[in-house]
Amino acid sequence: MSESVQWSSNLLYTSFILYLIATFLFGGAIHPKKENEHQEMNRWGKLGITVTVIGFIAQLGYFFTRWAAAGHAPVSNMFEFITFFSMMLVGALIIIYFLYRLAVLGVFALPIALIIIAYASMFPREVSPLIPALQSDWLKIHVTTVAAGEGILAISFIAGLVYLIKTIDHSKRSKQTFWLEVIMFSLVTVMGFIAVTTAFTFYDYEAKFEYLTKEGKPAQETFTIPALVGPNEGKLFSKEKFEPIADMPAFINAKKLNTVIWSLGVGVLLYALIRLIVRKRIGVLIQPLTKNINTDLMDEVSYRSVLIGFPVFTLGGLIFAMIWAQIAWTRFWGWDPKEVWALITWLFYAAFLHLRLSKGWHGEKSAWLAVIGFVIIMFNLIAVNLVIAGLHSYA
Repeated sequence: MSESVQWSSNLLYTSFILYLIATFLFGGAIHPKKENEHQEMNRWGKLGITVTVIGFIAQLGYFFTRWAAAGHAPVSNMFEFITFFSMMLVGALIIIYFLYRLAVLGVFALPIALIIIAYASMFPREVSPLIPALQSDWLKIHVTTVAAGEGILAISFIAGLVYLIKTIDHSKRSKQTFWLEVIMFSLVTVMGFIAVTTAFTFYDYEAKFEYLTKEGKPAQETFTIPALVGPNEGKLFSKEKFEPIADMPAFINAKKLNTVIWSLGVGVLLYALIRLIVRKRIGVLIQPLTKNINTDLMDEVSYRSVLIGFPVFTLGGLIFAMIWAQIAWTRFWGWDPKEVWALITWLFYAAFLHLRLSKGWHGEKSAWLAVIGFVIIMFNLIAVNLVIAGLHSYA
């Protein structure tokens, strides 16, 4: 089993490297051209998609070797689900590329996939048996369909983001430029979280606390990042570790809040460093990458991604989920936080299609909706899974 797990880890790492290489190859395909460089663009684009497909095959290899090692579909925890989600995003990118030949999507989609894989690596990666609640064929049916739908919807976000970067007037300050820069800052903050967690993981940092729960009972917690804030009436038992600046009340999860503080802090520093070096907003910095795109085509890609991703998500996130809930919990709906946010996601994209088809929300309005939809998906993936307690907390 350990050999299969090692093979799966190596294949995932290989796919990560190949996606990184493909990003630069796609970048060569959209580099400002001279009149006689059209064939050069085709060559770089073909190289980019070839390396992407090879990376996707490597990630498929990771998925199936891990499946063989675990004895069940590897979508049962945060690490497995997020890596599968990234694979679905890349799979959707490959299909869209062969339909539209848009190298610019690779330039933006692959870095998002890389960030998602890096984010997944921050969670425990051990192969473990399924808990009783997950021992069902509906695990692979429900979860994989949800991930596939969200991966396709992520392409809508990427196409919408490219549209906004291209069309928004960056020469003047406005609500559009402000919110676009907020998106860029959020991506930098995620990279800050990855950098912090990776650094202290390599350092093998651990700080053990004993604290009091809301019920007044003693409990223990291990921090893998220095505790700027500590648990309720916490006592640090690890010698020579950083003492927290303040203790949090019992109703606040100090460990998760500490991670948020570190992520935001490092994100602000990274963002400030980037701004100091380039002396311009990140949106302005990357706008030249969108110089040669057709905005109408990008709008079409964003819309069609929702047309395809929405019914797939409907199957996985609502219909299959309700069937499994009825089997597992004898009720198809119970207002669990995960269920509620799946419904919110579904209602939002239903509204997206309604506004697009009946109200004529094309172009910039449609692009902003695609961006907001992905924010809802990420909130569901991160905040609902990690912060809000519910029946899906085992994820």
